[in-house]
Amino acid sequence: MSVATQTLRPPSRTLMFLEGRAIHELGAFLGALPLLSLAPKGDGHPVLVLPGLVASDTSTRPLRSFLKSRGYAVSGWRQGRNLGLRDGVQRAMVDLVQELSDTHRRKISLVGWSLGGLYARQLSKMMPDRVRSVITLGSPFAGSPKATNAWRVYEMASGRRADEDDGRFGSSLAETPPVPTTAIFSRTDGICAWQGCMEKPSALSENIEVESSHCGMGHHPAAVYAVADRLAQPEGKWAPFDRSGWRSIVYPDPAR
Repeated sequence: MSVATQTLRPPSRTLMFLEGRAIHELGAFLGALPLLSLAPKGDGHPVLVLPGLVASDTSTRPLRSFLKSRGYAVSGWRQGRNLGLRDGVQRAMVDLVQELSDTHRRKISLVGWSLGGLYARQLSKMMPDRVRSVITLGSPFAGSPKATNAWRVYEMASGRRADEDDGRFGSSLAETPPVPTTAIFSRTDGICAWQGCMEKPSALSENIEVESSHCGMGHHPAAVYAVADRLAQPEGKWAPFDRSGWRSIVYPDPAR
């Protein structure tokens, strides 16, 4: 871990207070549905959406419903509230990836919001032959576990230290998955330090910046469109997100 990563600090209290805008972002999502319907349709492959800390499949319902309307075979994670990597959680997720992949006889895409994105990255490393792509939404995989305003909540919910590494889920979180990977992040994230939510760009990995809260990222119109755009790429023909034209107005340059 680099010195810069080690010294990342959680977002300011001001940004954390501004997380209340997540409610308005849900309203914006509903209002933007006619425009979002212009997003490319999918090819029907299975998509597993993983919720964030202490959230459940209810939190990802707007995103899942939209992706279903785009033609994907969408599933929630089916484990109630996400209270951390407790006993049985990893096994249940592995079984679900196998089930969805076997049922549809296709590779599966993983979309994870916050903590769910950490799961998505590690699942893809464990089962690259079953995973088609990974998309994370405000997931702090590249920073210190305490470079967030949620680490105390994680410790209370999971019963484990935020910086504890007992070997579960294998490789380092920061290690780039061996499949096409997109990290969606926001510089105004009030929960996680945005620098820790960014991937190292490569031939198969990228970052997409949106102007969103952390708690609203899973239904923010720009983030939802980006997810749909990434999922719609033909298997084996991944290319970086195109920011040309009107997209340059909605999506800031993540490398600026």
